[in-house]
Amino acid sequence: MGAELVGSGSMTGCLAGEPERRNNDPRGTAGHESHFSTAHLMTNLRRRTVSSGFVTAASQCIQFVLTLGSTMILARLLEPQDFGLVAMVTTIVAFLRVFREAGLSTATVQREGITHAQVSNLFWINFGLSSVVSLVLIMLAPVVAWFYREPRLVSITFALGGTFLLTGSTVQHMALLNRQMRFKVIALIQVGSLMAGVVVGIGMAMLKFGYWSLVGFQLAIPFTTLVLAWSASRWRPQLPAPGSGTRPLISFGVNLAAGGFLWSLARGADCLLIGRYYGADPVGLYSRAGALLMRPLEQSMSPIEAVFVPTLSRLQEQPDRYRRAFLIIHEGIAMAGFLFGGILLALAHPLTLIVLGAKWEKVAVIFAAFTVSALFYPLTTATSWLFSSQGRGKDWLSASSILSVLTLCTFLAGMPFGPAGVAIAFSVSGVFILLPIMYYIAGRTGPVTTRNLWAGFLRQLPVWGIACGSTVAIKNFIAGLSPLAECLIFGPMGLVVGIVFIGAYTPSRTVAINVLSTIREARRNRRTY
Repeated sequence: MGAELVGSGSMTGCLAGEPERRNNDPRGTAGHESHFSTAHLMTNLRRRTVSSGFVTAASQCIQFVLTLGSTMILARLLEPQDFGLVAMVTTIVAFLRVFREAGLSTATVQREGITHAQVSNLFWINFGLSSVVSLVLIMLAPVVAWFYREPRLVSITFALGGTFLLTGSTVQHMALLNRQMRFKVIALIQVGSLMAGVVVGIGMAMLKFGYWSLVGFQLAIPFTTLVLAWSASRWRPQLPAPGSGTRPLISFGVNLAAGGFLWSLARGADCLLIGRYYGADPVGLYSRAGALLMRPLEQSMSPIEAVFVPTLSRLQEQPDRYRRAFLIIHEGIAMAGFLFGGILLALAHPLTLIVLGAKWEKVAVIFAAFTVSALFYPLTTATSWLFSSQGRGKDWLSASSILSVLTLCTFLAGMPFGPAGVAIAFSVSGVFILLPIMYYIAGRTGPVTTRNLWAGFLRQLPVWGIACGSTVAIKNFIAGLSPLAECLIFGPMGLVVGIVFIGAYTPSRTVAINVLSTIREARRNRRTY
């Protein structure tokens, strides 16, 4: 969603350390080596990676609890229309969000060697782009209100435009922490920022601020991230330095940003279309259904990506180790995603009632449709790491262009059938169209082939059928329970059946053994690490 520098066990420890060394280098590359060098990370890289994964996974668990708890509380304090109004604007924000990073954070993490001058230049590019995007969004506020036929969106758009300035100022600081695999610090920043957002959002909702509670929630998170990231990192940018070799980094970032922008346009078109043609209430229902599944999926994939993209980037020159490392995590993601995705599909209705409350019952069918995306969304995300870790920006641009057009077509196909139709079209097309295309493009080059990717998917697919089928069968056998009882009884029973099947089914058992052996090795060596 950790690998500290020597001697740092907390955020306070990260702020302490040796004074920066000085010299006469005009580009300012010396005295900052600790922020950029990665040679020391190659020692016991596997143990370092798994230990970092523990920290990041724990962080994401805390964030999941905070997100789920705040969702449950805010859903009862606010109305669907409140969520719908903010979702209309955040859809537009999501279209432009890619420009705050412009792929340059990935360039900083992925590049084998990088200098202080180069990162400083990237910082100023991020800051400049974020400022421009913030201004553009503010200028578009009347257009957004006209498009949705909702005058209240003008002030919401003004307020959320400020998030770009905040996030653009932290991109390179967070990228450097990621590059150094300092995941304890990153975890503290993420948890602290989310907690600040939760406190602000719930506090404003209790004071009857309505949809402004959600705006406050979204502003508090990047503001707190800015304060914590600059406090935790000793790196400070220098003035822009021409001729520092930044062009290749920008070129790589441009390809990633262009691909990300196309994908964000297509992925956000669902809320845009539903909000335009069905109104605030339906888009509020749809956005909550998506958040119930997509947010946990993103939170579960974020720590894995944060740990493995830097790891894979360090293994670029060792194709066999690269292939083994990626396929283990790819198949592990498939197994876990299929297991929980099947259970969530079977329990979609009672889970919706528990998390959101009775007035959100219409969300259940949309949420059920979204659970099918657990079959492809995590694997599509994991496959994209091949592009970023191998520096294949152009391939990512090609893949995202194709996927974006097809995703938009699926939304248009589902629109006549309402929000549920859009969710069904997205999930079904993802399994049968988007994932195959992603596998094909990603596997054309590099150590990991298309055949490798499909083998992992197909070997773990039976886990989904067993998890879903057994949970549905148990649920039908024992009827008449309350939603809470259904989740507390049928969920664990389906999970047990799935785990038993994994233990008996050789391909899944092999993956589970590999993951467990890696965890045990990391725990044995944790003290020396």
